[in-house]
Amino acid sequence: MGDFGNVLTAMITPFKADGSVNYDVAAELAAHLANNGTDTLVMCGTTGESPTLSWDEEYQLFVEVLQSVAGKAKVIAGCGSNSTKEAIAATQKASKIGVHGSLQVVPYYNKPPQAGLEAHFKAIAQACPDLPLLLYNVPGRTGQNLQPETVARLAEVSNIVGIKESTGNIDQASEIRRLTPKEFHIYSGDDYMTLPLLAIGAKGVVSVASHLVGNQLQQMIQAFNAGKIEVASEIHLQLFPLFKALFLTSNPIPVKKALQLQGWEVGSTRPPLCEADLEVSQKLEAVLKELSLI
Repeated sequence: MGDFGNVLTAMITPFKADGSVNYDVAAELAAHLANNGTDTLVMCGTTGESPTLSWDEEYQLFVEVLQSVAGKAKVIAGCGSNSTKEAIAATQKASKIGVHGSLQVVPYYNKPPQAGLEAHFKAIAQACPDLPLLLYNVPGRTGQNLQPETVARLAEVSNIVGIKESTGNIDQASEIRRLTPKEFHIYSGDDYMTLPLLAIGAKGVVSVASHLVGNQLQQMIQAFNAGKIEVASEIHLQLFPLFKALFLTSNPIPVKKALQLQGWEVGSTRPPLCEADLEVSQKLEAVLKELSLI
């Protein structure tokens, strides 16, 4: 259950000039990504600006993107919430729409203890038994860390199939790998950590950079899996400046700017996020030129 491939793109949400969701560009971008190295699209996560999207906008995005990439890529719906009841309702509705899986972020702001986190994720899994769930641990945004021991207990639930690990902590990822079965998939939540995490048994990456270099990321992971470590290392080092440039300020401000520089009409971010300033824009442009991406 729930093989989502190597490269999962945490897709941005395009907006029109008036701030409304641009569903046409979303569908076009999704198809482009599916044709350029992306195995699965992760919709309405952090990069998709989920905090400022309404549930109705999110459901419409799931519908449009599913149609756009049918037969080419899978779609994972971000349906997490800091309310267990709300997360269950959203996940059940997304499941009926036909998504292939759901991303479930650690509840934010209310800082549940580990027992509360475990109960939260188990309740969602039980309410949607046929839908594969991917845990999402990003303590820098949620204020709470999902501990490896908790992840190990959750990995025993049949439809909790993996985790997006965004702690940037190789010790934590190593402990998760040590405590969970091989078929439980670990995905790096940070592009710069993908290659190091592959070395300890990760499956792939939930990527921001794949908006721009999906094929190269796919090549890197395939090279590593084929034992061509030097080739994988070379790709990682070549792309490393891009990985860092895309996080010069809060994600997804830089990646939206990068896509604009490539000619995509993805619009700005929704407030309280803002446009990339001149310094970030210039640094991004220099990196994109260096990699012949613009």
